[in-house]
Parts: sequence; C-alpha cells; structure tokens
Amino acid sequence: MTRKPLIIVMLAAAVALVGCVTINVYFPEAAAQKAADQFIGTVLDDSGVAKPSGESDKPKPAPGKQPSASLLDLVIPAAQAAESPDIQVRTPETDAIRQRMTSRFSGQLKGLFDSGAVGFTSDGLVAVRDAGALPLDQRSQANGIVGQENNDRDALYAAVARANGHPEWEPQIRKAFADGWVQRAPPGWYYRDASGAWKRK
Repeated sequence: MTRKPLIIVMLAAAVALVGCVTINVYFPEAAAQKAADQFIGTVLDDSGVAKPSGESDKPKPAPGKQPSASLLDLVIPAAQAAESPDIQVRTPETDAIRQRMTSRFSGQLKGLFDSGAVGFTSDGLVAVRDAGALPLDQRSQANGIVGQENNDRDALYAAVARANGHPEWEPQIRKAFADGWVQRAPPGWYYRDASGAWKRK
C-alpha cells in the first residue's frame, strides 16, 4: 500500500519538472519580432531606404492568424509573464554587423533591390533573383555583395541567439528577422516565400 502513494508522488514531481523545463525554454516570439523590427528599421532608416508610406513600425500578424491565448499563457502567472525578458540584440558584435549592413544598403545593395536583381528569402537571407537585370560586368560584384550580406546575416542570427543565452533559438530568431525584412521592405522589392516563389511587394 505504501508503494502506490510513492509512485503517485514521483509522477507528480516528474510532471512538475517537465512543466518547469517547458517554461524555462519558452521562446518569446512577440519580443523577438519587436527586437528584429527595431534592428531592421535602424538599418533601413540609417541607410536612407524609404519606409513604405502609411505603414507603422508595429509588426502585423500573419494573414489569417489572430493572436490567441495558449495553454502556456494560462499556466504562467500574469505577473511572471509581464516580467519575461526582452530579446537582446545590442552587443558589440551585432553593432558591428549593423554598421556593415547599413553601409552595404546605402551603397550598392539598395540599388540591387531597386532593380529587382536581388530579393529577400524566407530564411532571412538575400538571393540573386534576376542576374539579367544587371550588366554583365556587374554580376560578379553583385554576387560578392550578396555573399557578404548573407555572411553577416548568418552571424547576426547566431549572435542574437547566443546573447540571449539560447543558441538553440537561432531558427526562431532567423524567422522573426525574415518576416521583418519583408514587412519593412519598400514597395517594388522582391521576396521569396516559403514555397520558393518570388513575389513583389
């Protein structure tokens, strides 16, 4: 008879432990999107890329998706949820990356986007969309610029995840930035969706 209550206590302890682990690794999606939007806005604004007219800086929910309460929201007390940390994107490494990206956008990268030669990808990178939009002698240089930009983007997403103590968050950080780049892109710029199709804003 004494073994049965002991098993129940052990099962209850295991359930509580799993609950704690889930809360500790919870990815703050809204905070990540806000941080990504701020970083992207700084890069685009400082490089002279015009914001789309009439659009606010606030992230919009994806089409067909409405914010909803999750089971986790009900489990975590409101006070604890309010104290959840913001996503940190300011480190010496990310500041250096931001400066290089700003310089690249204010240099040749903006022109490549304006011409439609390059576009954003669904994984937060930049890709050559139409090399034919460029004179033959500029194609190699464009590929070099895209390569430099993508190296910085990969480093940025990994650095942000590390700065927040969760390297395993890199895929979610990358997605937040990928959504933000497309959302903040001026009209006429191209982006590639998750299916691989190029679309124009």
